[in-house]
Amino acid sequence: MTLRIELSQNPTEEQRKAILEPLIAYNDARTGGSTSEPFALLVRDEHDAILGGLYGRVIFQWMYIELLCVPEQGRGQRIGSELMAMAENLAKEKNCLGIWLDTFDFQAPAFYEKLGFSQFGEIVDYPPGHSRHYFQKRLIG
Repeated sequence: MTLRIELSQNPTEEQRKAILEPLIAYNDARTGGSTSEPFALLVRDEHDAILGGLYGRVIFQWMYIELLCVPEQGRGQRIGSELMAMAENLAKEKNCLGIWLDTFDFQAPAFYEKLGFSQFGEIVDYPPGHSRHYFQKRLIG
């Protein structure tokens, strides 16, 4: 078999899946399964419009919080803390070992530390002049 490498500047979803599917199969063979369970906690206004919320997934007995957005008009009202508490309760219901997430230095590292998260990684100059921080909170063990 002859293999070659090709650059795709605008990859399609089909190309992404062609890379992802054998990776998932490889991971599943070594871990017993990698079913991903997405969830969302939605912040809505009085007209039912979604203004923010929390989006995450449970995989490998860990919850990953991918997105957290508190709308400007809701800041300072503990909405972020409430979203995180609801996510943590869901993680406990699903017997997650812990929760992990990432944030930028100009977003909310101190917020997550206040909620009991500890930093386990950092990328300096991502974006240039800033840092990306990785946090976890162990729930079991």
